[in-house]
Amino acid sequence: MRPLSRVAIVAAILFSGILGACSEQSSEPMRVGTNVWPGYEPAYLARDLKYFTAEQVRLNQFQSATQTIRAFRNDAIDVVALTLDEALLLIQDGLDVKVFLVADVSFGGDVILAQPNIENMAQLTGKKVGVESSALGAYVLARALEIHSVNFDDVDLAYLTVDESEQAYIDGAVDAVVTFEPFRSRLMRKGAREIFSSREMPNEIVDILLVRSEYARKNPKRMQEFSKAWFMAVDYINDEPAKAFQLIGNRLGLSVEEARDSFDGLVLPDIQTNAKLLSGGSSISLMVGAQKLSNVLVSHGLLNKQISMTGIFTAEFVE
Repeated sequence: MRPLSRVAIVAAILFSGILGACSEQSSEPMRVGTNVWPGYEPAYLARDLKYFTAEQVRLNQFQSATQTIRAFRNDAIDVVALTLDEALLLIQDGLDVKVFLVADVSFGGDVILAQPNIENMAQLTGKKVGVESSALGAYVLARALEIHSVNFDDVDLAYLTVDESEQAYIDGAVDAVVTFEPFRSRLMRKGAREIFSSREMPNEIVDILLVRSEYARKNPKRMQEFSKAWFMAVDYINDEPAKAFQLIGNRLGLSVEEARDSFDGLVLPDIQTNAKLLSGGSSISLMVGAQKLSNVLVSHGLLNKQISMTGIFTAEFVE
């Protein structure tokens, strides 16, 4: 468990007015969609602790980022939890959205696991790797291969959702998988070998919450209520870790120890750090890192064009 005292340090190295008049707030719950990922657990913990009601927020958990993105595109959810690179893809496609909360920063939470006979990244040459057909999966794999001087074209890709990758690994259908918790812990129990983690690419993977600009404009109170509940849950994780990880472990099918360990590779920025990350004038503004990320994604062919960061980030709902 990483204490919040680390957050300011991490945020410092993380990345070198007001919305228009609002119409009446919707009487329907805010629909929030996530895939399975420890960094999104504050939302579910807030629900279990009754920091918001079912009339305020309805949580929808999907099995993969691909499914979550599809639901957001189809207007089945109002808010979506994504990695920053996935958000840039939606923006590239013309969606009018706002990044309003930074959920976590990955420091080892994203990994490449291999069959026990594969000892390092170099031995992936000629091997089949299960990876989700999303910007994040391709980005992690591309950067890992680049860092370890392995040619991307020398790896045989199997495009699978993260839950499909878990079964493919168990069946021996793939030699390695790009994955994350809780799938990481389950596969490690079955003897998987970790040959790469996001610790080798610090500050490059950020999870955020994204909302349609129109929804945010019409429902500012609901946005603020949800953000407040989120940070109350983050505080609970730090103040009552035993109780928090019992609840989280129950949800994810992990023991208390495994649930705790699944957060070792993450930093959850608090509300003050969030406000700085989302403010354009801050020295640690996410805009700077997002522009760098956009440049890398374009260079790897994962984005078609550079994305302008102007107007994408708002700190209104976390200040």
